Formats: sequence, structure tokens, C-alpha cells
Amino acid sequence: MTTLAFSFILVASPLALAAPASSNSDFNYNPMIIYQLASTKTVTVTPSFNPLTSCSAVGLVCYSPAYIRSAYNYPGNLDGSGQTIVIVDAYGSPTIASDLALFDKTFGIAAPPSFAIICPPGGCPTPSYTSLNPLGAFGWSIETSLDVEYAHAMAPGANIVLDVASSPSGNAINVAESRVIPMFPGAIMSQSFGVPEYLIHNNNAQVLQAEQNYAEANALGWTVFASAGDSGATNGIATPNALFPSSDPLVTAVGGTQGNPYPGGLAAGSCPPTGGCSPSGYGGESVWNEHTYGAASGGAPSLIFTTVPSFQSGLGLSARTTPDVSYNAAVNGGVLVVWSACPSCIGATGPVFFIVGGTSAGSPQWAAIAALADQAAGKPLGDLNPSIYEIGNSPSAYPSSFHDIVAGNNTLFGTNYGYFAGPGWDDASGWGTPNVANLIPYLVSPP
Repeated sequence: MTTLAFSFILVASPLALAAPASSNSDFNYNPMIIYQLASTKTVTVTPSFNPLTSCSAVGLVCYSPAYIRSAYNYPGNLDGSGQTIVIVDAYGSPTIASDLALFDKTFGIAAPPSFAIICPPGGCPTPSYTSLNPLGAFGWSIETSLDVEYAHAMAPGANIVLDVASSPSGNAINVAESRVIPMFPGAIMSQSFGVPEYLIHNNNAQVLQAEQNYAEANALGWTVFASAGDSGATNGIATPNALFPSSDPLVTAVGGTQGNPYPGGLAAGSCPPTGGCSPSGYGGESVWNEHTYGAASGGAPSLIFTTVPSFQSGLGLSARTTPDVSYNAAVNGGVLVVWSACPSCIGATGPVFFIVGGTSAGSPQWAAIAALADQAAGKPLGDLNPSIYEIGNSPSAYPSSFHDIVAGNNTLFGTNYGYFAGPGWDDASGWGTPNVANLIPYLVSPP
């Protein structure tokens, strides 16, 4: 069986700090995604079909949407009806509509009430997949499948909008977001991408343009999420730095976790050698740090936002610090994603499964949680950071609303700096992962 492994790993020279970018230069965002091809066999749904066997065949644990819903205790009486989740990605994917339909058929999920794709003026990009670069159009197409499929899976009653940028440049992403924000007041945005702050800390133009977008979104009642990063506390250099845009105070930063003990997934010991895992509840997590893939959860003080935001006061911080929350991000313990943007590129003839991890997985699923909370509230809740920290600081609300991650660290292999998890909020996992059914009432009415 042929398998291919791809990953986004930023390993930069510390000398990059000696040559900061011009204030007028642009930068490129990278998808926070790590993935492995499960098989080149075409996904075909039959009555006896068990998609999880595709993971055990390559020696990995993987999860279905039902498993994740069970582990994180998603409520059965909320589905995000009446809400809109906006997924922002560069390039998009030419087959995302059919991929979503096959994903839904595979896992028994109803189609979303609506799925809209908003492209740049002149039409959606038509990228070439001749390169399998995970930071290029190929990687972004897998990112698009992950984001759309799992935002929908966790909030199946919500409307899904894919906002496609013409390229991953900071300017193109900003233009795409500025176009869509006025169209959907009170929506929820997921951004499974970022750029290390040390690469942009002197580039004010793109950061300020993004800031204007987030301010407008905030004024229109949006909730905004972004992945906290896949390259540890330092993004591969010698100095801790956060990932932008997750470091923006108007954005909720989502870090990563993995099964504890590893590799057991969210329910330790429930994953047999064959057949993947079945829903069995929550089993424990540690900070995501997979040496096999050269990846670890992002989380560090910001070099850009050096004033501690009010919601983080009292934590002894010196700057805005990420992450705020976390979610499962392991590859060995990843989720199954349907993809068919270019089967011939990987020696396949039809749609295939990728096993996907990275903090990319958490942003769209936290966006789904926000959709459920908005549905429960009967109104947009907007920026969730103040409420999340109010819950975290509540001795009565916090223990039931979050899984407090107290094991592991986000020191990227080969670097010498990172943060350890501990009780309550920490730089490696934020407040931890959600107990969704218990969390939502407190998001609606903070303690």
C-alpha cells in the first residue's frame, strides 16, 4: 500500500531576526496542517464500509466525527441551526462541494442547509497541483477539505461559507475577509493558518489591515478563531513568538492536544490495532508534541501585541499570550478527511482519505462550538475571549466546562524553549479542551 506523508514544519534560521521585513512588504500565511495519505484506494461507501480501518492499515489511530463528538461531549439538542460559519482559505479546492457530499455520506451526516463558495472578483483560482508542496495549492486544498468538512460535522445545521483568497499572501487574505465580513453580520470565522510573528513584527501594513477587518467583524458581532501554530513556542528559532493572526486580542487562539497516554487518543486504551476507535467518551489529553512529525502546539507571548488584554489580566503575563483554548491536533489520533482535488497527483483514481492533524483541526471545530452557543443564546455572542477567561477564572464553572491539560509541553524537537502545561491557564494549552455541553450555557451566560 502506498502512503505519503506531508507536513508543515517551519525551521528558520535565527539570523532571520537580524533582517526584519520592510514595513511595506507582504507576507504569506501557511496552513497549520499536517497530514498523511491513508491509501490511494478510492473511497466507496458500502453497507459494510468502516472508514477507520484505513488508518489502522498505516499504523495510525484516527477518529470519526462521531468519536470526537462523544469525547468532547457535544450536546444532542443543538446543531447550529440559523448560524453561519465562514471558512477562510487560500486557493480553495475545485472539488470541495463533492468532497463534502461524500464525507457526509461516509459518516451519515446531513448536508448543510446551504454551502456557498465566495471567490475573488474574476472567479475562483485555478491552481496547478504539479507540486505537492504542503504550503502550496496542494496543501491548501487539503486544508480546505478539513476546514469545511469538520466545521460542518460538528455543527451540521449551520450554513457554511467558504471564503476563497486568490493566494496566501497577507494582502489577499485581508481582501477576502474584508469582502465577506459585511455580508454575514453575526457570523463565526475560522482561520486555520498563520505566520510566525518574528517574520512580520516590523510589517505594520498587513497587520493593520487585518486589525481593521477584526475590528469591523467585532462591531458586527462576529466570533473569530485562528490556529495557534504547529511549530512550538518558538516557531523553529531561539526566541518565543506567537503566530499571527491567533495572537490578535480580537481572535480566539486554538492550540493543540493529543491523547494521554500517547498514542491512545482522547479515550486512552480504547483504540484496537484494527478498526480505529469507537465512541467511548473522554480519556485524557496532553499538550500536542509529536516528534515523529516534527511538530508541537504553538503558544507564546506576542511580539506584536505587547499590552496584556483585559481578559488576560491577573495571569502574570507581560503581553498578549496564546493559546486561549485547545483541541485535538495529533496526526496519530487525527481525523479522516475526504479529498479529490487531484487524485492523479498521488497515484489515485478517485476520492481518498487523508489522516489530518495540526492546530488547523481545532479552529473550524471551535467555530462549530460557537455556532451551537449562538443557537442556544438566540443571538450572536461575538468575541468569546472575555467569556472564556471569565469561565476559566470561575472555581465553579471551569472544572465542568474544560478539560484542564496538565501534562506535556510545547517545546519543538530541536529547540530549547517551550512551556509546560499546568493547572488552569498555561502558555502551552490555554484553558484546555472543551466539555461542550457544559461549556455552552456558560458562554451564553458567563458566571
